[in-house]
Amino acid sequence: MASETPESKTLTAECYCKSTRFTITVPVSALPLGTHLCACFICRQVHGTFTCFHAPLPSGVTPQFLTSPTSITRYRHAEAASDRLFCSTCGCHIGDEDITPDHATGHLEWRVASSIFTDGAHADKSVFQIRSHIFTGDTSSVGFHTWLPRIGERELYIWSPEKGDPVFPIPPPQPPKQEIGEDGHERLRAECHCGGVSFTFPRPDHPSFKDNELVKRYTSPKDPSKWVACLDVCDDCRLLTGAHVTPWTFVPLNSLQPAVSSDLKGLGTLKTYRSSEKVLRGFCGCCGATVFYLCDEEERADAKSGMRMVDIAVGILRAPEGVIAERWLTWRTSRLTYKGDGMRFDPGFTEGLEAGLRAWGEKEHGEVLDFEIPML
Repeated sequence: MASETPESKTLTAECYCKSTRFTITVPVSALPLGTHLCACFICRQVHGTFTCFHAPLPSGVTPQFLTSPTSITRYRHAEAASDRLFCSTCGCHIGDEDITPDHATGHLEWRVASSIFTDGAHADKSVFQIRSHIFTGDTSSVGFHTWLPRIGERELYIWSPEKGDPVFPIPPPQPPKQEIGEDGHERLRAECHCGGVSFTFPRPDHPSFKDNELVKRYTSPKDPSKWVACLDVCDDCRLLTGAHVTPWTFVPLNSLQPAVSSDLKGLGTLKTYRSSEKVLRGFCGCCGATVFYLCDEEERADAKSGMRMVDIAVGILRAPEGVIAERWLTWRTSRLTYKGDGMRFDPGFTEGLEAGLRAWGEKEHGEVLDFEIPML
């Protein structure tokens, strides 16, 4: 195991539940490690977020795991060039390891999730630096790169391969299509990358929700046919997704098809993890995608109807219009959820994202939207 020297620095990373913990020891000359935000459909549907936050390690540098290898699940799909690793207990993504060695170095190259490193690694600009958005062509005209064009005065580089690029042959996703339920009303598909977790939900103006006060609290103040959505930079979600920010929307649990029980059991490959006494989370046990956040607080339930709201990770939505699902969602553009956590972890990113989100809201909709979301 490599140890720190005057010419090197050892960094520690761990998931939320701490079942997966590792260190990397990198040459000081290689710092700061550049981080890219990949927006390809595979990364979105594997994480449940809009992008991954990956830092390629210098050649020959590999994670040194401090916990049992059995704590990690590896996901490899048919077209994969790398294994995607996540914690088997809490679902946190920890990085990718190439399947075949680099032809020049003979090493298996690694990209680690920079979002899970401790000791102020992102607050200290000399350790990690977010530099680019990649594979943005897979997000339609608006994507996460639209909301984070710069950090401070530094513009982030934007890159996407041309169609048919032989070096970066990402297969095209199946084009999403409009879905209609048996009752004749439109429904939106949510599905992880491996397809092990898949369900649909209706709009908030569905007849079954008529005059329901709980649903009204999660309905867009601008359009009764849309749900509200927000960007969350809390520490818990960061350490459970392996990404700086998680996009959430909120729908009644009993509106999902196929039906999902109140303990989130029985939906395909979904696994659950209780991150606190009142919070149950769901992720795909095969590909690791974050799927659900279910809270027991009274603000998220209606005693009269027995209805409960569940948070759905927007990265797994299959909206035909694009990744931010604007035909279905109204985004709160005035502020980030749990901004204080984001500022402690990575203030430059947090300030840049909030500024970019506000600017986009003003440009696209003529106003910066602010509304309350219960408990957020």
